[in-house]
Amino acid sequence: MALTCKRFSTSQMIILGYAGVIFLGTVLLMLPIATADGQGAPFLTALFTATSALSVTGLVVKNTATYWSLFGQGVIISLIQIGGMGVITVAIGLSLLRGRRIGLKQRRVIQDALAAPQVGGIIHLTRVIIYRVALVEALGALVLLPGFVDRFGLAQGLWYSGFHAISAFCNAGFDLFGTQTPYASLTAFADSPVVNLVIMTLIIIGGLGFLTWEDILTQRFKVRRYKMQTKVVLFMTGLLVLLPALYFFMYELADFPLQKRLWAALFQSVTTRTAGFNTINLGLFSGGGLMIMTLLMLVGGGPGSTAGGMKVTTPAVLYGMSRAVFKRERAAHLFHRRIPVTAIHMAVAIFCLYTGVCLLGGFFMFYFENLPLLKCLFECASAIGTVGLTLGITPDLTWVSHVILIILMFVGRVGAMTFMFATFSQTRDRSQAMPEEKINIG
Repeated sequence: MALTCKRFSTSQMIILGYAGVIFLGTVLLMLPIATADGQGAPFLTALFTATSALSVTGLVVKNTATYWSLFGQGVIISLIQIGGMGVITVAIGLSLLRGRRIGLKQRRVIQDALAAPQVGGIIHLTRVIIYRVALVEALGALVLLPGFVDRFGLAQGLWYSGFHAISAFCNAGFDLFGTQTPYASLTAFADSPVVNLVIMTLIIIGGLGFLTWEDILTQRFKVRRYKMQTKVVLFMTGLLVLLPALYFFMYELADFPLQKRLWAALFQSVTTRTAGFNTINLGLFSGGGLMIMTLLMLVGGGPGSTAGGMKVTTPAVLYGMSRAVFKRERAAHLFHRRIPVTAIHMAVAIFCLYTGVCLLGGFFMFYFENLPLLKCLFECASAIGTVGLTLGITPDLTWVSHVILIILMFVGRVGAMTFMFATFSQTRDRSQAMPEEKINIG
């Protein structure tokens, strides 16, 4: 891997790493052994699937359960695992297993990939992340195993429990339940407490972020000692799960039986921001419900997590900044801690990038496909937020829209700011030499 190359910036190395793995995954999925019919997948189908798997999105153009062979499904879940943990994290883990020395340049790349605050202790953190990911996924698979074995038999039950535990923790949304009903996702388990609880728990754990869990496990119940980022992630996650769930329960799913209504409302609220599974038909939601889900998909999960999107810290920082402006305070703050100006600048840039790219992608898809604009925006938000929810239009889109979604998924996984830093890595700051002039805002 290009971790030792000194000609590239850290952002460029991260992008090259993801692009290289996508290329390898595409080649593997094009092999005859990867598809159930033994013909191999066309290039665009393989590229779309590899990008969706590595970016832990879940959008598909072919039914995962029936189109791909066991080998192809194995390639997909391997890409999901690499994408969820991070290409750089996996590469460093393999280097550590081989006994190779990790230099300062590589440590800085890991720091950027994990959104870690400092380089010190980054190798230890990488080891801890790998061990804990394996443990959590194994526990999730173990809890799912009895029900899946009882329903599908021993061999298939083992494969299904492991596949879906990894897919859920990595917030990918790929499933193997489309054997009878194509693209069924988890609709057969809409009122299953075990499946709902396990999948939701894995999604939330993966979506909180590795640094958040490190802080929680270090400080345990000493909440006051939590870092501001940890408090923001926990508060925003709770808020963005409970409020949409309440809305879905009260208005969107009012005709469902009580138990199914409760599970479906909570599950859809959890999965919408990050994962892409669904237990009910999304076509049942109103335009207002779909718009709420579109916004939730753009927000995403926590920094350094398996989820994509803007990250929950972005709207929190924007809220803190707006409150400071309205109250005419000198500095923005959250949880009695001042927000650095650089974080505010970054939040504004990220918000503009994600919303702008999503709107632009939705406009082009609307132009090429002649579909309702809300459906196009929903699909684009799902792609750049690396969520994977769809209103059923993905397989039938033209190749142009598939390329648009591939680009959005890639940008959403590597991070919009990482992508921009890589593009403008050689840009020099000439702002200090420019004259300053006042401009009226509002």
